[in-house]
Amino acid sequence: MASAVLQQAGRPGLGIFSIAPIGLAISALGTLYMMTIGRLLLPERQAAAAAAEKFRLDDYFTELTVLPDSPFLDKRVSEIEEDESNHLAVVGLVRDGRRLRRPFDQRRLTAGDVLLVRTTPENLVAFREDKGVELHPVQQYGARNGNAEGGLAAQRDIAERLVQAVVAPDSDFVGRSIADIDFRHRYAVIVLGLWRRHGWIEEELADVRLRPGDVLVLQGDDEALERIGNDRSFLMLVPFHGQGTVWRRAWIAAVIMAGTVVAATLNVPLEIAGLAGAVAMVLTGCLSPSQAHRSIDSRIFVFIAGAIPLGAAMEKSGTSTLLAGWLHNAVGDWSPWLVLLTIYAVVAFVTEFMSDAATTALLAPVAAALAQALGQPPEPYVVTVAMASVTAFLTPMAHHGNLVVYGPGGYRFWDFARVGAPLTVAIALTVTLMAPLIWR
Repeated sequence: MASAVLQQAGRPGLGIFSIAPIGLAISALGTLYMMTIGRLLLPERQAAAAAAEKFRLDDYFTELTVLPDSPFLDKRVSEIEEDESNHLAVVGLVRDGRRLRRPFDQRRLTAGDVLLVRTTPENLVAFREDKGVELHPVQQYGARNGNAEGGLAAQRDIAERLVQAVVAPDSDFVGRSIADIDFRHRYAVIVLGLWRRHGWIEEELADVRLRPGDVLVLQGDDEALERIGNDRSFLMLVPFHGQGTVWRRAWIAAVIMAGTVVAATLNVPLEIAGLAGAVAMVLTGCLSPSQAHRSIDSRIFVFIAGAIPLGAAMEKSGTSTLLAGWLHNAVGDWSPWLVLLTIYAVVAFVTEFMSDAATTALLAPVAAALAQALGQPPEPYVVTVAMASVTAFLTPMAHHGNLVVYGPGGYRFWDFARVGAPLTVAIALTVTLMAPLIWR
């Protein structure tokens, strides 16, 4: 948006790395500040866990089937465990329907082997996304998503159809095995995994006898899950908190990111480069279309859609020129650095109550007109507005990043002002000193 304001003023605009010197400087300054002074000013309070995270569990027990095209083929069990990208612990191995005795860590895996594993919720989802492995319950009782429900896109959205059900203390299922209960025929759901508070699970999932408080990970359609929710044998039904990540595609995502940045530096319009990178992420399977859609924050588009016409209207109506004239009369005799510092202070105050996009759209044209009236290049003035508009450290509601840490950190309103005020002053001095040196 700042670049667009400069182009409207007849300047070439900003390149993607134009503000890199300032950005690197304030990144280093902010890091140093938070590790020293900010750390002393930051209070230690009891963290308040978000409601959605109170039921986020770890160390789930599940089973994996090794498929003919699996990357696990011919590897030893110990190699699978030692590979940090797998994030699992193997507690059992079943081959040809027969449980192999320990030690099995030196056994080489073959197609059809079933691994009994403990893993994280993210990995429980990611197993289905990686080619060559499948959750054994799905392999037994349900069609593989990749063939039956639209391929990779359906696999990537499995987490939306997973829930966790807690076994009630007085449940009729206590003491009975999962195979005896037969969830598939009784409820039309598949048990994909289990979490238990105390004790280790090493038998096959179907043979596990349920205890009060056990948490079952279930997959099924809405109707089936509704039947589970209405059954008094279960205390509650909550969403499954796990977002699968296909680590083997990480290098593809890194290449796409680097390519997007390089394209933007080669004079490809930033919006085109960014959109092309987003499309490439979907086409290569790093994201599903629905994941990409869910990641879009519509509020940002509303802000920008309203803010850009606001800035253009101020420019064309002469409002920015009028305001700049008033400011010129007030600060015309000041040094350029003091003018920039004043602009920074005003914008930093306004952005505590407005979005950064709206603040930039409102005040950047005024700053450009003021620079023209003072006979100065507009770049330092417009960049100062842009940098100050994201200096939102003084209140928790000034920026969504502040709200992210407000609850989990157990912070209070004035904690942000106490820690943020010195940081705001330090960044203001850095920006207003460097901007005139970069754009003389």
